Amino acid sequence: MTDPRQALGLRAEEVVARWLATSGWSVLHRRWRVPEGELDLVCRDARGVLVGVEVRARSSARAGGALESLDRRRIGRLRRALGRYAAASDEPGRLRLDLVTVDRAVDGWRLARHPGIDGW
Repeated sequence: MTDPRQALGLRAEEVVARWLATSGWSVLHRRWRVPEGELDLVCRDARGVLVGVEVRARSSARAGGALESLDRRRIGRLRRALGRYAAASDEPGRLRLDLVTVDRAVDGWRLARHPGIDGW
């Protein structure tokens, strides 16, 4: 049986990938893993910037919102993973980490993109 949290995360990543694609983004990889961490999505935005996208979904606010669930340690791991992706794939240019929060609302899901969460 699938863990409900894992199922929610996979569904959220799919929804976010489609949402970004409608904005002219290219999804290069999903769930890219290295010892430094995992990038939920690796994308190229409409301006050509290589973006690591962390997707955080919450079915309720009981444990806090998706935005509050990211700490400095996790951001550091994501930054190292994105740097490794760029080096391994010979992707020149700017790098950025974005957070996309997916929160349950009365009428469905609310998606919000928070660009540049690492200050790169």
